[in-house]
Order: sequence, then structure tokens, then C-alpha cells
Amino acid sequence: MAKVVVLGAGTGGMPAAYEIKQALGAEHQVVVVNEYPVFRFVPSNPWVAVGWREPNAITFPIEKYLNKKHIDFVCASIERIDPEQQQLIGRDGELIDYDYLVIATGPKLAFESIPGAGPAHFTQSICTLDHAINCHKDVEKLIATPGPAVVGAFQGASCFGPAYEYAFILDKALRDAKVRHKVPITYVTSEPYIGHLGLGGVGDSKSLLESELRQRDIKWICNAQVDEVSDGQMQVSELNRKGELDISHQLPFQHAMLIPPFSGVKAVADVEGLCNPKGFVITDEFQRSPKYPNIFSGGVCVAIPPVESTPVPTGTPKTGYMIETMMTAIAHNLKAIVVDNHPPHYKGTWHAICLADMGDTGAAFVAMPQIPPRNVTWFKKGKWVHLAKIAFEKYFMRKMKTGTSEPIYEKYVLKALGIERLEP
Repeated sequence: MAKVVVLGAGTGGMPAAYEIKQALGAEHQVVVVNEYPVFRFVPSNPWVAVGWREPNAITFPIEKYLNKKHIDFVCASIERIDPEQQQLIGRDGELIDYDYLVIATGPKLAFESIPGAGPAHFTQSICTLDHAINCHKDVEKLIATPGPAVVGAFQGASCFGPAYEYAFILDKALRDAKVRHKVPITYVTSEPYIGHLGLGGVGDSKSLLESELRQRDIKWICNAQVDEVSDGQMQVSELNRKGELDISHQLPFQHAMLIPPFSGVKAVADVEGLCNPKGFVITDEFQRSPKYPNIFSGGVCVAIPPVESTPVPTGTPKTGYMIETMMTAIAHNLKAIVVDNHPPHYKGTWHAICLADMGDTGAAFVAMPQIPPRNVTWFKKGKWVHLAKIAFEKYFMRKMKTGTSEPIYEKYVLKALGIERLEP
């Protein structure tokens, strides 16, 4: 019997556990280890931040649903990984052995790289549910006492979609509260241009997103490096194409929400030879560690180089469907090794399907693969995307409760569109 431990129970770890269990069968053990006892649907955090969702609407207890599929669950905060002994060591002394480890921890939020950044200081975040709840409190203060707002992404950030999403949602929330005319909004981003998204643009993303920002009277600053944040004041350096200082901005704010740069979580980053200098797991084309062949990884915690060099550093995002393709590849490769006694040979397609809400409309893009050059790319907007995002939240939550990562109808509908999880 092989024991596979999945570290992390987010939008990557939960599907991974279900797929691995299905691939390996009853004679092998799958264990999920997570710091929290509840699953949290991160893509809905922007709605929580403006009060459009209650936290309990996007969470559910993990153990109850994993157990239905005969998957074990351990709620523990892991402080150290010992790859030689093949053990996870928890904060409270837990020792969890593994034969194979799948790392799906997500990232560490590196607010410390920008003075004054983060919920512990002067800016808000929507990267975790707790942050989104605190952000909502700050939005309520903004509505009660209107003033300037700054939204965007710090230098080194890689997750730009939620920043745009939040800017549009905040605009709609303020209009609903009839105070938008009292809240000038500035979008500050490390991207070289609007719609870059860390991907060199997707289809017509530049002109479409610029148009949407103009229609909502949201100003923007690109190639932005935030030098320091203090109480109610943000110091921003706008660089030119050569990376030289072009304009210095002093932006006052009553409310600020910027996506931080990511790094690897400490327990993972501390494993010698496992990660790059930022703490992201180095994997081969089969999602396996070159140094530790029994360790696999997928999701935001995986090392992917930037798509291109930009005047202000930008990272490459790992979007939801792209992560699911990684996890499907891991499940198939574990089956090849454990059950079939074959070397791993499955590769995820890294295709991307992204839905971004804009309050009463939305934007969607498909990039196949996500990392250019691409075979297929398009970027569209419309009210249908807003409705699709709402439907997807319900659909994904249901998938995680029923324990089916890729229902048969989903597989064949996407296949008909040319979207598959594994390379042929």
C-alpha cells in the first residue's frame, strides 16, 4: 500500500486528493493535510470584501466530504518537511509519514517587501478569506466617510485578475451606495500596460480593460513601483520603459487594496534543493521534483518564470483551470508509478479559462496554453460572464462536496471546445 499525502486543501489540493484517490483505488491511502478545517473558495473573496457574500456561503467542512471518498484528513499547521525521513512535522508535534507527497500549499503573501503594506499596516487584501472580511470592514468605513481609493497590484505580483475584478466591483458597490462621486479611484499596477495580466496580454485585453476603466472613471498608473505606504498616503514611482524613474506620485487614500507579491511558504521553502530562491517548488514537465522523485507539486506554489522582462517585476499567474490540469497530470503520474509500475509521462496542458466579475457585467478569457506562444486566445466581455461567475462558484463548491474533480459532462463539453487537461 502506498500512502500519498496532499499538503494543502485549496482549489488545487482538494481536486488533487479526489483525483489521486480515484486513480489509485481503495488499496492505497490518500491523506489531506491542511491548516484549517474548512475549505475556502478563494475566487469569491472579492465579493466578500464588498459585502456581496457571507463567509459561510463559500466555505464547508473538509473532513466530512473527504471521508465520504475514503480520504483521510489531518488538520495541522506544518512547520517542517523532512524529505529524507519522508515526514511532515506539525507545529503541535504531529508526525505524518508519506510515501509520496503532493505540495499544494498555495503561496506566502510577501507584504514585507513593501514598507507599510498589508492588513497589518495600511493596505487591504483579498488573498485570504480573513483578509477579505477585514477589507469589507474598511469598505464600510469608506462608504461612511468617502475619500480616495487606490486599487491594484504591487511590484512582483503575479495575480492581476482579482485586482481588476476588485476595482470594478468596488466601483459598483460605491455606485449602489450612491457615494461613487465622492471616491476617486486610481488603479496602480506593476504591469507595463493595462491588460498585460502577467501574460503579455491575452487577445484584446489591453483595449477592452482600458475601455472599462475609462467608462468607470478609474485613472491608472502602469509600470508602478510602490516605494512606501503610510497612513493614508502611498508613495509610487512610475518608471519608463528603461526601468528609470519617470514620475513620482503621492497618492492620498481612504481605502487601499493591492495584491502582494507571492513567495513560497516557509516549510516548503526551507527544504534544501526543492525550491527556487523565492521558495517556489521546482518541478519537471511531469510536475515532479527533480531532486526528490517522490515529491510532486502543482498550483500557485510551483516555480514558473516570468513570461517576459518588464520594467517593474511581474510574475506569471497560475489560474484555476491551469492548476486543475497540473493536478490531473499528478494523479495520472502517481497511478503510472504506483499502480502500473511505469515512469511518469503525463503532462498538463496548462490551458487557462478565466472569468472575472465586473459587478453587473464581466470579462472572460481563454488562453491555450496559458503561457505564450498560444494556439488559441480570446478575450470577451458581457453580462453572461457575471452570471457565469456566479454559476461557477456554486458548481465548483458542489464538485468539491461530491468528490468529483471533473464530471463526465464537463470533460466532454470542454473537449468539444478543444480544451483538455492532459497533453495527447
